Amino acid sequence: MKAQICLLPGDGIGPEVVQAGRAVLETIASQHGHQFSFDEQLAGGAAIDATGNPLPDETITSCEAADAVLLGAVGGPKWSDPSAKVRPEQGLLKLRSVLGVFANLRPVQVLDELAAASPIKSELLKGVDLIVVRELTGGIYFGEKTRSETSASDLCTYHTHEIERIVRVAAALARKRRGKLCSVDKANVLETSRLWRETVDRLMADEFPDVELETLLVDAAAMHLLSRPADFDVIVTENMFGDILTDEASMLAGSLGLLPSASLGESTRGLYEPIHGSAPDIAGKGLANPAATIASVALLLRHSLGLESEAQQVEGAIRSVIQAGGRTADIAAPGDKVLSTSAFTEAVIKALR
Repeated sequence: MKAQICLLPGDGIGPEVVQAGRAVLETIASQHGHQFSFDEQLAGGAAIDATGNPLPDETITSCEAADAVLLGAVGGPKWSDPSAKVRPEQGLLKLRSVLGVFANLRPVQVLDELAAASPIKSELLKGVDLIVVRELTGGIYFGEKTRSETSASDLCTYHTHEIERIVRVAAALARKRRGKLCSVDKANVLETSRLWRETVDRLMADEFPDVELETLLVDAAAMHLLSRPADFDVIVTENMFGDILTDEASMLAGSLGLLPSASLGESTRGLYEPIHGSAPDIAGKGLANPAATIASVALLLRHSLGLESEAQQVEGAIRSVIQAGGRTADIAAPGDKVLSTSAFTEAVIKALR
């Protein structure tokens, strides 16, 4: 297979973890006879510093020409002034819109070997294997915004077709898994959530009667995600709720450094990134956990390139390294040998071979 992959290292630890992801992709290509070409472009704070634009036109052109996009992380204290007219996060939001990726998939699995790394009781973590499907291009993040000296507003808008398409993605995933879908809203308060619930109920009854549907208010979902996480299979929700719940769910696994994400649209081209931030406090120190980015590479292989066996190979390599005691600083217990970013990556590549 031939594929072109756009690399957006971004800021902070982004360049370190993207390099790890590239090394894994190169290993897979070499093993299986694929030809992957890479084009590295600027995004986020690094792009602002170089061009004044968090998503330059050259970057957009490269992303649109690629079969998949691998992103590190954007942002950091240097660009965190909330009153600034240009911010790194604007580039990320624009990128999602440009690529038309409306479905953000965030899988969460808990390995027995890492149960101690989670603040949640280990007995609650047995069998946790869920996916949060977050609507990515609508809602309050993209709505009209106003600001005066004494007031501000952010408009949250959803259309029926936006809800239908994200629910179809989530329900199709659930149908292939354990057949359970949990829809999260705030229908007791928000009109957008009332439309969300009515649309979900109708669509599931018409198109997915074989999938078990549970509906939770977002505050209840936040509680149940920690008190009974193993009960969840696929969770679908709107943009802001999904943003918050997926960071909460990362604590089940023990670290943001373990969890990948895939952002998908109508085409096979997707945007892949770890769910963690740029962690500028550890940038350049070799302390970053590359597991989430390497797992994002597995999602890239699966969803954009259709290479399921290669995706499973990468996921298996990550598991085998962790099961053999491989630990980066964020998941290490006292007395564990701590691997650097490059050493963990090398261990994964060794496991692949």
